[in-house]
Amino acid sequence: MASTSQPHSGFPARPYNNLRNPPSTTFGSVVGSQSQPALALRQKSQLDRDRGLPKDSQVQAQPGAPGTAPMNILSDEQREEINEAFVLFDNDKDQRIDYHEFKVALKALGFDLPKPEILSLLTTHGIPPDARPGARDHNISPGRLLLTLPSFQSIAGNLIAQRDPRDEILRAFALFDTDDKGMISLEDLRRVAHELGEGLEEDELRAMIEEFDLEGKGGVGREEFIQICMG
Repeated sequence: MASTSQPHSGFPARPYNNLRNPPSTTFGSVVGSQSQPALALRQKSQLDRDRGLPKDSQVQAQPGAPGTAPMNILSDEQREEINEAFVLFDNDKDQRIDYHEFKVALKALGFDLPKPEILSLLTTHGIPPDARPGARDHNISPGRLLLTLPSFQSIAGNLIAQRDPRDEILRAFALFDTDDKGMISLEDLRRVAHELGEGLEEDELRAMIEEFDLEGKGGVGREEFIQICMG
């Protein structure tokens, strides 16, 4: 089974893609403004360091291939995130990614799949390095197979479509509550707003906490946060 990973503090995957009622409050807007590309860029930097690639290797967005069935049921934003993740980790821009790039691209989207599952997906969807799309060579090791953009779209689209909205919300909550105290404090909100470059005054941040701190405990608890997001 795939597990949902915890992206770096301050840069969660957009947590409301599967929600019918994304938060419209000022508090929700701070959460909703956190973008996936920032996380992906950070993870790509780590991958480049591991491989000894230059830090300034350029990544240019390219239009994606025609969507498969899983992609068709996703939002425009979700499809964009999938394509961005693929392009960011396709280092040589040949529209194919290898095992390591595939694993980190999925992690950037919020999915930390175990090695056997990654290899199984490559066995099912991958192609040999010197093969044309659609070709299969059962004698090659799964770890050497590559994924094309349409295959990655299909895999990532299925994973996103099956993701539980409540799990996404709790994942976003954990990115505010980094010390696992069970609530989002004023300090947590101030930190995230600063990381996002939100020009919010102290009284605005305090008002956000007070608006949703129904129990007067000095922060927004998990269930309160879920209610904000679920509407």
